[in-house]
Amino acid sequence: MDVNFIFKIAAIGIIVSVLNTVLVRSGRDDQAMFTTLAGVIVVLMMLIPEISELFSAVKSLFNL
Repeated sequence: MDVNFIFKIAAIGIIVSVLNTVLVRSGRDDQAMFTTLAGVIVVLMMLIPEISELFSAVKSLFNL
């Protein structure tokens, strides 16, 4: 895993938190929730290949 990958996840988190705060303050709680949910889904989609790579490394390490 690269350091840039961690920075990308952090940037997404900062952007989502700012959007969430702006939307909550303007009274759009539903849109704030959907924005947060979309941010979580984007980060999970970024993590799936990394987790798959981890499982493959563990599988080859233990010859499973």
